[in-house]
Amino acid sequence: MKACAKVLADFEVPYEIRVISAHRTPDRAHEFATGAEERGLQLIIAAAGKAAHLAGVLAALTTLPVLGVPMTTSDLGGLDSLLSMVQMPGGIPVGTTAIGKAGAKNAALLAVAVLALSDTRLRDALKAYRHRMQQEVAADDAEVARRGLV
Repeated sequence: MKACAKVLADFEVPYEIRVISAHRTPDRAHEFATGAEERGLQLIIAAAGKAAHLAGVLAALTTLPVLGVPMTTSDLGGLDSLLSMVQMPGGIPVGTTAIGKAGAKNAALLAVAVLALSDTRLRDALKAYRHRMQQEVAADDAEVARRGLV
């Protein structure tokens, strides 16, 4: 989740990091989710592996949007985590990203996009970020052409 924290920090989005288990610390999960809105959180990003129930449990306990990041596992490479998150029953959604580092980064970017709906500073920063990505791809393309690899 370091990639997630880096993106949020780069966009100057305040966040908190907690270590909570839906199975091993259910009371902590309940307290976290039911108090999240009161603490000023606007959404939750939950990373979990294997059975990966944390995002679903948190989503069931709050009306805040919950984004799930399936973590890579030694058993099934994260496919177990992914399937646990995306197979939420109708009525309790969890927005689920890719497995691992890419998913962590994309969860943060999705969170920024959600927050940007009501924050023009974030909206402008997200537009600038995407413009920089376009410029990087164009520069890479020009370098390939310059080397005659086209």
